[in-house]
Amino acid sequence: MKHSKLALSILFCFGAVSCYGQASGTQPDNTGVNKRDRNAGEVTADQQKVDKADRDLTKKIRRSIMADKSLSTDAHNIKIISQNGSVTLKGPVKSDDEKQTVMAKALAVAGSADKVTDEISVKQ
Repeated sequence: MKHSKLALSILFCFGAVSCYGQASGTQPDNTGVNKRDRNAGEVTADQQKVDKADRDLTKKIRRSIMADKSLSTDAHNIKIISQNGSVTLKGPVKSDDEKQTVMAKALAVAGSADKVTDEISVKQ
């Protein structure tokens, strides 16, 4: 009997969460933002190299961004793509200040401006 009540409670909880998302009328949709990634020449996260130096570069930048608790979740989730010692930053952030902060952190780790490509957008 206890197990069935627990299962019913869990189902109700998950049902309430999914119903809430539908009731609010907003569904997650990145289609518009991700259209640019469909272009043949665009750098995408799946092109991240398995080279140890590139992985370490990405990891150091990610840690630096995540350590800054003043940044939004959007900034914390920025795409960092390292290829042959160069970094591309992509994705939306909340403000120009956040964009500058993320870029500064990447530049500090990468070492020079010519190694960081800025493809960060600011949400309107």
